[in-house]
Amino acid sequence: MSTTISTAEAWYDRLVKVFQHFDGVASILLRLILAPVLIGAGWEKITGDNWFASSLDLFPFPFNVLPADLSWWLASWTEFLGGIALLIGLGTRLIAIPLAVTMFVAAYSVHLDNGWAAIAPSNPPAVCINDSEAHSASNVFERYIKCYNVNERTIEAATRLRRAKSILREHGRYSYLNGSGSIVKLNNGIEFAATYLVMLLTLMIIGGGRYFSLDYYLGLWVAKRGRPPRNSDSRST
Repeated sequence: MSTTISTAEAWYDRLVKVFQHFDGVASILLRLILAPVLIGAGWEKITGDNWFASSLDLFPFPFNVLPADLSWWLASWTEFLGGIALLIGLGTRLIAIPLAVTMFVAAYSVHLDNGWAAIAPSNPPAVCINDSEAHSASNVFERYIKCYNVNERTIEAATRLRRAKSILREHGRYSYLNGSGSIVKLNNGIEFAATYLVMLLTLMIIGGGRYFSLDYYLGLWVAKRGRPPRNSDSRST
């Protein structure tokens, strides 16, 4: 039995050593997802209208302290340049910090009141409607599983969506309009911002990873410059 355990441990250690060479894969996958989103969002702010000027007063304290133009400038360039830095893996841990702050402010100030879902569920389960028989007959676990992304706002959105679809069926080419994907209603919840925030926090911990980031090669270069020459005598005199 002990021999079997020792063999399993040896194989496990070998497997871990092999996987250590691929620890950069997780980082590059996260960065490839985040970078286009951040670069696009930043560029849209830089070249678009400054909606901070009209909406900053709605932000809760302390996110409404800075002037609107400064907040706009910081958010825009942090996302744009930060997205580029993530793409090439330069200063990954450091740049993830202000980007995470930006995502937190967006989630807390803009999206939180709308609940979790970015897209409102088209047909919320009856168990999620407070006055329904299904809700009364359900238990807490069932409601949690089926209703984590449902609230009064999304239920109302589903009602409006059904009305919109009814109008389109009656007066529009509904099969064409619905052909490339079901028509949905935006809920603008924290789902995307919270997901990106978690991804950025992960990058703060794991960094750029091996092989697929400039951080890795800069680290090798710095380490190489810090080594004494091979033929030098490093012993104390």
